Order: sequence, then C-alpha cells, then structure tokens
Amino acid sequence: MMLGLEDYVEFFLLPAIFLSVFGRTSGVHEFQAFRMQQFDLHGSPHGCRSAYINMEARPAMARMLGRRCVMIRLAALTLDKFRELGISGAGAVVVLLPTNLSDVSQEVLQNWIELEHGLLEDPINIPVYFVYEDSNVRKVYNDISGATTADQASSAAAALLDIFSTYGYQIATAASESKPLKDVVIPSIQGKLIGRGVEEQLPTIAIVAHYDTYGIAPNLAKGADSNGSGVAALLEMARIFSRLYSNPKTHAGYNIVFLLSGGGKFNFLGTKKWIEEQLDENRLQDAEYVLCLDSIGHTSDLHIHVSKPPKEGSRAHFLIAGFKEAATRHTPSVNFTLVHKRVNLADEQLSWEHEAFSLRRVAAGTISGWDEPDVMERGSIFDQSSTDVVKNVVQNVEILSEGLARHVFALNRENAKAANLISGEWSVNGNHLKAWINQLSSVPRAAQLIGKNHPLLLTLEQGLSRHVKDVKRYYYNLNKQEPEVVFYDVTSTTLYAYSIKPALFDLFLTAGIAAYLGVVFAIIQYFGAIVEFLSQTISRPKTV
Repeated sequence: MMLGLEDYVEFFLLPAIFLSVFGRTSGVHEFQAFRMQQFDLHGSPHGCRSAYINMEARPAMARMLGRRCVMIRLAALTLDKFRELGISGAGAVVVLLPTNLSDVSQEVLQNWIELEHGLLEDPINIPVYFVYEDSNVRKVYNDISGATTADQASSAAAALLDIFSTYGYQIATAASESKPLKDVVIPSIQGKLIGRGVEEQLPTIAIVAHYDTYGIAPNLAKGADSNGSGVAALLEMARIFSRLYSNPKTHAGYNIVFLLSGGGKFNFLGTKKWIEEQLDENRLQDAEYVLCLDSIGHTSDLHIHVSKPPKEGSRAHFLIAGFKEAATRHTPSVNFTLVHKRVNLADEQLSWEHEAFSLRRVAAGTISGWDEPDVMERGSIFDQSSTDVVKNVVQNVEILSEGLARHVFALNRENAKAANLISGEWSVNGNHLKAWINQLSSVPRAAQLIGKNHPLLLTLEQGLSRHVKDVKRYYYNLNKQEPEVVFYDVTSTTLYAYSIKPALFDLFLTAGIAAYLGVVFAIIQYFGAIVEFLSQTISRPKTV
C-alpha cells in the first residue's frame, strides 16, 4: 500500500507533539497553609498585608529570589534571614513547621517564640504562610533544594543539563487577596451561682477568664496556657462551687458570677463591653471583687496583679490573704505574691484583664503564673498542652478554690486554722481539667475565628450550664464607622505546588520544535531530490 503525503506529514509531526507534551506539568501537590496575622488595631496595620501567591518556588539558599516563593524551614529562619529575603525581592515566604515539638528543646522553642514576635513587629507586604512539614511538603522542599537550578549551576553546560533533567514547582494559593471581615462580633458567656439569701442583697465575686488566643497565625494559635488554663480553671471552679452550693449546709452567702470573655487578646474588648452593660443595669457597682485568671499552667508559682493594693482589713485584703493561706497549706514551696502596677492611661493596650475593671473603679486583680505582662509566651503558636501544664493547673485550681472557699465562708477571718474545704466530694477533678485543657488546646481560638455559630461557644456554654444557672451570651459588635480592630479573611487556604519545567525550558523546547519542523519541511519540499540522491549513492559501484 502506498503512503500519501498526508501520512508522511502526520508521521513526522508525532515527535513534535511528543516534545510539546513533555514540557507540560507532570503533577500537583496540595497542602493546608496558614496565613500570618493581618489586622488593624486603632488604625495601625499589623501583620501580613497580602494573601495571593502564584510564582515559582525556590529554597532560601538560591541565588535568584526576585518574585519567587521562598520555602524555608523554621529551624533555618531568623529575623536577619527574613530581612535578607525581603531585600532579595522575594515575592512570598512559606515557612515549614515541624509536626512534632516534643523533641524540641526549651531553648530552641524560646528562640522560635522570639522570632514569632519579631516578625509581628512591623507590617509585611508579601504573603507569609506556615505549613506543617508532612510528606508532600517535604517532597516539594527536597526537590527544589536538591536540584541544581540554572541560576546555581557551576557552568553553562551544567545549567543546560539541569534545564532538561529537573523539575521545579509553581506555588499558587486557592484564595485571592484578603478583605476586611464585615459584621464582626465578639461573644462572651456568663453564668451565675446565687448565694443563700436575697440575691440582690448579697455580695458578689466574679471570676473571669478570656478564652481567645493569639499567635503569628490565627489558625495555629491554640493557647494551652494562655488562656486555656484560665478557662479550664474557671469551669472546674464552677463545678466545685456548684456542688458546694447544692448542699444547704455549704451554701455560702455570696453570689458568684463566671464570665468567659472574648477579645482578650485585642485589648479585652469583650470584657469592656460586658462591664458597660453590667454598670448600665446596676449589677456591678456592688461587686466585692473580680478575679481574672490568665496563664496559670506554665508554672506552680502564682502572682496576683493589682492596680491598687487593697486596704488592710478590707474584704479584698482578706480574699488575697486566703489565697496565700491556701497556697501555704497545699504546697508550701509555691510562691504566691502580690504585684502592684498602676494602669498606664497613655498606653492604648491594657496589660491585664483586671485593668478594664479598675478603670471603672471596680476592685479587681489578675492571677497569673507570670510576674509581668510583657512576656512573649502569652501569645504564641508554640503554647501547647503538656503534662506539666495539666499538673500545674490542677495544683493551682486547688489553691484558688480553697482560697475562695475560705473567703466566702469567712474562714480566713474567723478561723484561719480550719481544715481544708476543698477535699473529699469537693476535690479538684484532675481528669476533668485535663479533658478541658486538651480540648481547648486542640482548637484554634483566635478572636477573628470565633463567630456567633462557632462550635467552641456551644461547647463552653454547655460546659458552664452543667453547673451554674442563668447562662447567657453577650455580643460586642464592632463599631462599623471607627472600629477598634479590623480583622481580615484568608486566615488559611490550600497551597498548590505544580510540578513544572523551568521557564527557560520552554525557550529551548520551542527552538527545538522549530528546528525539527524546519528539517521536516525541507525533507518534504525536496523529497524527490533527496530520494534521487540516496538512490545514486546506494547504487554507485564500489571501487576496489
């Protein structure tokens, strides 16, 4: 059977088609990525100001980083290195986080926490994402790190070989640029135990803990100590005192209010709104004391921070004395100290939650394991649950519950040597505390993530409702005209890593296809002459 010209053309075009397909993407990896904080506080921008990525991936050690997405392991990242990436013109940064922190030393963790806060000091104009280094991420990172890319090659020949033998990756985000969140609300949850007697005539003590967290990436901020420990302690104290109050013999003449406040990491906005509503309804003016709980799990020592030391002989004085007595009884080695610090009216940010009450002339103090407010651990993605955190919370809840019980039953004034109350059926339940801390530290609780329908709110509400009455929510709606804080969306997204040939490969591929087609065209154009030339060459007699 004779072949037509069209058949020859198709035959010769097959290699060109194969070459064009050879240069296309050969695979794609996808992984969850968590964007750096982005918010405006009192009109000042903070964190990462961009979210969209669509650029080639490069390791941090590459020579050419301009408009590239740089992938770097956390262990290799420093503030100086990050600034170098900015100077080099990097278009985006993806930081690889270790999946297991249990083997990381405290010294290394402390360095990472310092780096975390250093990155948040100034606004950053390029997208910054954090990903856990799973097998897919590790493959992409190893591929771009192991390949000798053209800009790193030692010679032109090595560069040409690299172009045809290695793959790169194009990193792209599923999300577009970030936008301000609208109709943001900050929820708080309140419950109450009513004392024996006429409710309106009884003194009131409030126990407050903010439930939200803070860190370099909202979706990674799970805060076991700050402030999961405070929330767990409040819920356990609600359980203990509800059991005490359920027995007529141990029903004290005090109302106890429990408040789980929102917006604690953003100047205690939820607490401020709750105070305003309580004062408007004349329900807080006569409060004897407000006890705020903040980060009580990282150490066994406790400090009560106050804006104004209580007068000797006052009820607030006896309350604090009761905590000291309880600490001595339970664990003599525990240091329970009073720290006095006035509210700095010139500072836009409050240091402790009790300061919001002090500004409204309500007696209050914050109990914390930290002896000063400006510690970086109070806002870090590396604040995770551990055996030590649970152990310290159990011990400290015993002290706080005993101290409060001695106060509401007047044992610290009338019979300081009385036996411990928080024992037997009223003992602290370590398993209960452990379960709460583990659950809280498994959920990102950044303020911008907690809306009206967030499952965490229902969990906390149900947990409080088991033990106290009149549980209800309060919502703080941010001012739409001049909001104190503006949150942005795209806190997490999917990153796609498309396996591609380097961009220069397309140039060589195009040139190769053009040259091949040129040869094919010449063969077809001069096919007869070529056949005649080959025939003469083959039929020519050999010379001896």
